[in-house]
Amino acid sequence: MFNFIVNTCLWTLALYGLFEIIKNIIYMFTFANYKEDGIYIIIATKNQETKIEYFLRSCLFKIFYGKEDYIKDIIITDLCSKDKTQEIEEKIATSMQGIKVVKWKECKDFIDNIENRV
Repeated sequence: MFNFIVNTCLWTLALYGLFEIIKNIIYMFTFANYKEDGIYIIIATKNQETKIEYFLRSCLFKIFYGKEDYIKDIIITDLCSKDKTQEIEEKIATSMQGIKVVKWKECKDFIDNIENRV
């Protein structure tokens, strides 16, 4: 019985370690697309479906069509909106280049990843 418990614990830890390795590989490939130099704009939104489309389109037009070369990407993260804010953000992200819509955890991991490079 003792061997069974020990083996179960070891296999559980091994599987957990395997999942952590896979998660880190996925994060590496996800964040490999980001450039190290330049300015990133992070926009956090919550329950702004009536205002978000106008805000994003006006800001993005000024940034991308105003020849702002030092701005690399715009990252939009939704903080668990209960309305259609995230759907609107994703629609805009598919129509405009240089915009990424991510979950808050991914955004935080991205920021941590940039901090570790410095």
